[in-house]
Amino acid sequence: MTKKEKHAPRLRKTELRDKLIDFLSRQNRQAFNYKQIAFGIGATNPANRIDIINMLDTLAAADEIQEVALGKYKAMANRGSENVGIFSRRSNGRNAVIVDDEQILVAERNSMHALNGDKVRVMVSARRRGAEPEAKVVEIIEPKEQVFIGTLHIDGNYSALITDSKFLAADIIIPRSKLKGGKHGDKAVARIVQWRDEEMNPRGEVVDILGRKGENTAEMHAILAEFGLPYRYPQNVEKAADRISAGITPDEVAKREDFRNVTTFTIDPRDAKDFDDALSIRQLANGNYEVGVHIADVTHYVTPGSIIDKEARQRATSVYLVDRTIPMLPEHLSNGICSLRPDEEKLTFSAIFELDRKAEVINSRIGRTVIRSDRRFTYEEAQQIIETGEGDFAKEILALDALAKELRKRRYDNGALEFDRAEVRFDIDKDGHPVSVFFKESKDANKLIEEFMLLANLTVAEFIGKTPKGKKPKTFVYRVHDNPDPEKIANLSLIAQRFGYKVNAEGRAKEVNKSLNRLLKNVKGKGEENMLSILAIRSMAKAVYTTENVGHYGLALDYYTHFTSPIRRYPDMMVHRLLQRYFDKGRSADKLKVEDQCKHSSEMEQLAASAERASIRYKQVEFMADRLGEIYTGVISGVTEWGFYVELAENLCEGLVPVRDLADDYYDLDEKNYCLIGRKHGNKYTLGDEVKVQVARADLDRKQLDFALISDNGNPNRTLRPAKNHGRNQPSSSKKGKQKSRTHGGNKRRK
Repeated sequence: MTKKEKHAPRLRKTELRDKLIDFLSRQNRQAFNYKQIAFGIGATNPANRIDIINMLDTLAAADEIQEVALGKYKAMANRGSENVGIFSRRSNGRNAVIVDDEQILVAERNSMHALNGDKVRVMVSARRRGAEPEAKVVEIIEPKEQVFIGTLHIDGNYSALITDSKFLAADIIIPRSKLKGGKHGDKAVARIVQWRDEEMNPRGEVVDILGRKGENTAEMHAILAEFGLPYRYPQNVEKAADRISAGITPDEVAKREDFRNVTTFTIDPRDAKDFDDALSIRQLANGNYEVGVHIADVTHYVTPGSIIDKEARQRATSVYLVDRTIPMLPEHLSNGICSLRPDEEKLTFSAIFELDRKAEVINSRIGRTVIRSDRRFTYEEAQQIIETGEGDFAKEILALDALAKELRKRRYDNGALEFDRAEVRFDIDKDGHPVSVFFKESKDANKLIEEFMLLANLTVAEFIGKTPKGKKPKTFVYRVHDNPDPEKIANLSLIAQRFGYKVNAEGRAKEVNKSLNRLLKNVKGKGEENMLSILAIRSMAKAVYTTENVGHYGLALDYYTHFTSPIRRYPDMMVHRLLQRYFDKGRSADKLKVEDQCKHSSEMEQLAASAERASIRYKQVEFMADRLGEIYTGVISGVTEWGFYVELAENLCEGLVPVRDLADDYYDLDEKNYCLIGRKHGNKYTLGDEVKVQVARADLDRKQLDFALISDNGNPNRTLRPAKNHGRNQPSSSKKGKQKSRTHGGNKRRK
């Protein structure tokens, strides 16, 4: 800053106000903090900085500008004028239109029956003091293609779909001729074909019948359909896959590095069938180890633009529900030809490393190979060998484990984050009913595989991403993880301080991450563990695919991609093809096309994750429906204006204590401190508090558990009356007597 700038005159408040509003109105409704705004309007006098903070608060309170996040402001949407936005329909009647990230209410009478996700043109009303702004839909510009899931109700001449949707309160009237053979009580998929202005209910037609309501397969397919994910494979795609042969000919083998006589094995979950990675190991004459990370060579069989490739590209990922896998590729490929099954020759794409005993990479190479796996291990079998030192290939597994531990230690020393939250899984009977809960633990065997997959992904990303001086970078697919939200980290730091922990909210990423790891380690087993670990996770950005490499914050890596799972992830297939293209001296790929597919793959990954969580919630509700009236201890895992969520310590099932059931006071949400506070008595319900609850309701249609509060250790002087059982009738005892037949759960690694 120059001497002249230091002594710039202090702006008068009226002038400051006009400059603030003018600056924000010219920024295309982007949000800025006070420092950015001060710089933007040239207010460099230190006294004006305080004036700006106060003026921003005043303008936001008067609804002249909008505070979109703590300390970040932007201009309001134009009032009394037309705007274009995305319609948000909710079954509770709180419809809205999203205009430049601002949510504006839309009454049903002013909605033109727009559906959730429709692109609409709206007229925003001029703001009345003390009232929220409202908008009126004047045109549906771009309807969003969508379907609705629900249960058919057929009674006499009346037939309708009673929807499960949180986006649509009205039932869909279905003419008898459009039921597609559906019967009363069937779970079905329907679309809206007409919704007249004067009618309360839309009219539609059945797209598909999923099965009887309550049947496990019907409910799992309903979850997939809810998120727009496929639940069947097109027959023509499967037939095309069935015509593909393994094709491991002498000519093909001659083109590849041969690892068939090198000790090789797979380590996977016990219920896995798609073995997409294998490890080989042999000791070299110099005492170092050569470790091969061998990945199924899917792109040898799936050619660009083929019917199989188009289907895989659209799906973008396999989906792992509680009790089943919906594969990205037809089973003939995913579980057959491409799967690295033992005692079968397989074509692979590999990253080969020479490592010394400290796991330092002496050299590496990437290329196409052929392998023959000697053994298939489950994680449990490999873990047993690590713990006892005995078993098949014990020497090799122990050597890999030692190298993996060195790699992991170095990663954490370099600032990688270490989140290790338990995951809930279910033992289910032959009908899909959950009979018990267990927790998925990540042990040394899991971490062994993880470390070598990370090493391979890093090496491939560096191979393409590190551009020699004077050369243009080539288009590539990166797996990136952006920096966390600074305000969320700062808030976590403040809350952690209350419990006596220090989190570095500023400084180099390495130091911030080390302080986060230290926090997560120190809170283990303590009352505040749940709250602080949840806040730490929520402060993180989401990892995505893109051609723009910004590094992977969580792994503390400058270069990272996904190379190791092409059977279940389309971006890995893209990486394999780009690698071969550049090996063959091909020109850089079209960046816009690759970026479009990266964006689609990221979106499909999020949908798949949402479907997986929905299937877990469904099984949690189904499991707890057998336990209505029972009392559990848990911790508050989420706080909202409609109540607080409680995660049970015994089984990690989560349910809601509705604020309407807290009859002793009127509670307000304190978003900044993650708590509900009673206006009259000041009682608090805070994220991480331990509470005792009773299972009150189990709504399978909405996948929601309701709990009733029994006692609150945070308010020991207040006695609560036991909750009444507001749930449905106790399920029949026959369900409880069923024997479990298999174990299921999400079973693949994600980074």
